[in-house]
Amino acid sequence: MRLGHFDLNLFVTLDALLETCSISRASERLHIGPSATSSALGRLREQFGDELLVQVGRRMQLTPLAQSLRQPVRDILLRAQATLAASDAFDPTSAKRCFVFNASDYATTVLLTPLAQMLEREAPGITIDIVSLGSNNLQRLERGEVDFAIYPNVIASPEHPQEPLFSESYSCVVWTGYHLKGDALTLDEYMAARHVAAQLGEQRVSSFESWFMSKHGVGRNVVVAASSFNALPFLVVGTQRIATMFTRLARMYSRMLPLRILPPPFEIPDLQLVMQWNRHHDLDAAHMWLRQRLQAVAAEAMNETSPSKEIASATFSLQIS
Repeated sequence: MRLGHFDLNLFVTLDALLETCSISRASERLHIGPSATSSALGRLREQFGDELLVQVGRRMQLTPLAQSLRQPVRDILLRAQATLAASDAFDPTSAKRCFVFNASDYATTVLLTPLAQMLEREAPGITIDIVSLGSNNLQRLERGEVDFAIYPNVIASPEHPQEPLFSESYSCVVWTGYHLKGDALTLDEYMAARHVAAQLGEQRVSSFESWFMSKHGVGRNVVVAASSFNALPFLVVGTQRIATMFTRLARMYSRMLPLRILPPPFEIPDLQLVMQWNRHHDLDAAHMWLRQRLQAVAAEAMNETSPSKEIASATFSLQIS
């Protein structure tokens, strides 16, 4: 397809070049030879009247114009993909497609594991790819690099659609041999305790830690930091440490490990979990179907007979004494 003298297929090449800043890596992404990519870059330079990529030392860098083109070019491609997807009929029993999720290991455990089980039954040709949350979640969403983002509503983008999934409370978890002075955990005990915490992403600062600091004016004594929520219960077993973690996850692991669940000695706001997707996927039939199925999984997770119970009993048989 051409617009005037411009071949619109060049947008695909341009997007790869803008993303990789490399002819060789763009060629690998496009599954074409470097000479073809280099030729396409020459045509793009002529069209835009700009070098777009320039050699600086041993690396190529984007020119100011190329930097300004990154999001508009990606937006054009997303619109084109969405237009084609909206016109496609969707049959989950025969469809073949991969959806990329941006989610924590907690969301993977309580939501995406039962979703994957459902897909095995209802849509065996649909696969999912789960990438961890990090410091560039919103950029991934904006650029259409993920189909779904699952995270707290406080970090959701106002530029894209979102739907609530469920709310989650917090509980304190200790080993059954933890030396508790009374029947309940007091604020003084909590403040004096040694803690384990999940610290995700490159900056390694959790939202709970930030909230706790602003609420109490002091930080917890975190002696063990892990990069996943699922690691926390294992890190308190056999120790005098405390983990403050999501209640659903705490209940799941308490059926497998020698753990005691205690209410926190202070009020903690519930976590509001949402799913979000790029606005260009709004009318994608396959996307709409999967959103409905994810909502159904979330509704089931809200019940006492949560899928996580079946996951726990079916998946784990670990006994620690």
